[in-house]
Amino acid sequence: MRQFTAIIFDLDGTLIDSIEDLADSMNTVLENLGFPTHETESYKHMVGDGVRALVERAVMGNVLEEADLEFSLQKFQEEYATRWQTKTRPYAGIPELLDALESEDIRMNILSNKLDHFTKLTVSRFFPRHKFSCVMGAVPSIPKKPDPAGALFIAHALEIPPQRFLFLGDSNTDMMTAVAAGMYPVGALWGFRSEKELLESGASEVIASPLALLPFFKGLE
Repeated sequence: MRQFTAIIFDLDGTLIDSIEDLADSMNTVLENLGFPTHETESYKHMVGDGVRALVERAVMGNVLEEADLEFSLQKFQEEYATRWQTKTRPYAGIPELLDALESEDIRMNILSNKLDHFTKLTVSRFFPRHKFSCVMGAVPSIPKKPDPAGALFIAHALEIPPQRFLFLGDSNTDMMTAVAAGMYPVGALWGFRSEKELLESGASEVIASPLALLPFFKGLE
């Protein structure tokens, strides 16, 4: 039996379904700039590596100057600030999963490539009654996932060895982060990416629903 005492969650695509608000925000910016928009489903392959990467992928070849990219990035952040909670919701089963983990004193953490202030705002809005030891989004001082620095920072802060962490995420970025940090990578199939991508990126196992995670923890089999 694996003895996990802590968990790191990705946020978007793992705990919350935020794709429509992200897509609507970016498409509004693209429309205002006179650029082609994208189907919501397409954004599942644009998100996950931070806001700049999202904007770069969405504008594709339409923006050539760095100043224009910065302008697009600014406009996206402004737009997302007005609609980040319009359609976003926790995935079915997530509140119950968090309740069960808390009941066994599993140390819960969140590591996202979403901007840090949006990460903390989102968690406080959608999970107000759950206790997380660390909630971290993208900050200039720590490299974004898949660099393991953020995950290892959390492990050090909690004084728990990385091998005692399970890492749950929905993308190749998350699985590569977990592998690099020496944590146990589990892929969430309800998120934004495919089973194939998760397994090829290092997932030790994949699960189809949040509550399927419980048997990984002693006392919750």
